[in-house]
Amino acid sequence: MDSQVTELLGRNRLFDELLRAGLEVALPGRDRGIDLIAYADLESKVSSFIARPIQMKAATATSFSIHRKYEKFPDLILAFVWHLSSPDNARTYALFYDEALSIGEKMKWTSTASWIEKGAYSTRSPSRELIDLLEVHRMSPRAWWRKVVDPRGPARAHG
Repeated sequence: MDSQVTELLGRNRLFDELLRAGLEVALPGRDRGIDLIAYADLESKVSSFIARPIQMKAATATSFSIHRKYEKFPDLILAFVWHLSSPDNARTYALFYDEALSIGEKMKWTSTASWIEKGAYSTRSPSRELIDLLEVHRMSPRAWWRKVVDPRGPARAHG
């Protein structure tokens, strides 16, 4: 499967997950580090419009990365869509940049030459430790709603 097909499958899966969560999705006109925007509007049980930018990383198998270039986007959600070559096994992990960076620190990636010199670290072969750290960020419709609507503070959603 070529990288463009993987990207399309990942985006479509992410659209599906977000819509099933009761969220809306918008595509930016240009690719400047944000692949899509998930939002809840006034008709979806929120008291005000809430939106979060998402950077998607799609993989036919597994892949996880942190890149310093994304720290400039407030509230950016990094969505890692895995196992697109096997839809029954596909899953998504979603983290804010600081959550991904925290995992990188726990894995000691931020002291590697790659991180120090290039501001990036990635792996296509996640260890058991990494998968365990990611599990709390595994997405479901309810998890997506919380991540987008009320990720870090008091509840803003109604009922």
